[in-house]
Amino acid sequence: MLRIGLPNKGTLADPVAAMLREAGYRQRTDAKDLVLVDPDHDVEFFYLRPRDIATYVASGQVTLGVTGRDLLLDAGAEVDEVLGLDVGRATFRYAALPGTLASLDDLAGRRIATAYPGLVARDLAARGTTAEVVRLDGAVETAVRLGVADVVADVVSSGTTLRQAGLAVVGDALLESEAVLVRRRGAEVVDGEERLRSRLQGVIIARRYVMVEYDVRREALDAACAITPGIESPTISPLQDEAWAAVRAMVPRRDAHAAMDALADLGARGVIVTEIVACRL
Repeated sequence: MLRIGLPNKGTLADPVAAMLREAGYRQRTDAKDLVLVDPDHDVEFFYLRPRDIATYVASGQVTLGVTGRDLLLDAGAEVDEVLGLDVGRATFRYAALPGTLASLDDLAGRRIATAYPGLVARDLAARGTTAEVVRLDGAVETAVRLGVADVVADVVSSGTTLRQAGLAVVGDALLESEAVLVRRRGAEVVDGEERLRSRLQGVIIARRYVMVEYDVRREALDAACAITPGIESPTISPLQDEAWAAVRAMVPRRDAHAAMDALADLGARGVIVTEIVACRL
């Protein structure tokens, strides 16, 4: 049986569960459940503390796990990232009171509060900088105001919490984080593992693309296909009126409205955009 560790709570729990449901796997309906068996796919899900998932995977107690890239790298466990899931995106940044830290070159000798001491220690070593790392379990934004630290290092989605604490982001992001599927380094691939990865990849693609269908006059067909080239190429079908053709193609979701505008300018008719539930490329 394939054993998979999932976030029990936190910002990743609901998006990851939603992805697995879209991929056809059962998921718990009660947040108090810590184990769920999906007999149709011979999979057992374990709902674990997100920070511990990399450790469980590295130990071999679970075959695969889903956690944040930030937590994965902070743990330093012997696991490999298999697939980025495109949910739970955030950046890892340093922040300080405005005017107190001109650049990240000024970190030397500072007290840095963080819930990710492994990440910070590695970054400081890469910079050749020595600083004091103050480990906190959460709410590091208040550490500067309370005098525990001079700088904070944290994962942020929008930076609102940092600004509310009177802090300003300094320098570029150290890390772009998201939910990731991980497996033990060097472990053999087990039954069901590739199917899970493929299904999750299919959900990611389906969320990024929509299907565009329309009718267009044949003299404008080449221009229309340039607007909607599809993945390999668009599907073109004849219509009863030989002067027209029907076109069907996948288009990046972010480009859908612009494509519709351009097709309308070409004289395309019956332009329809539909959701893609699942996809394999």
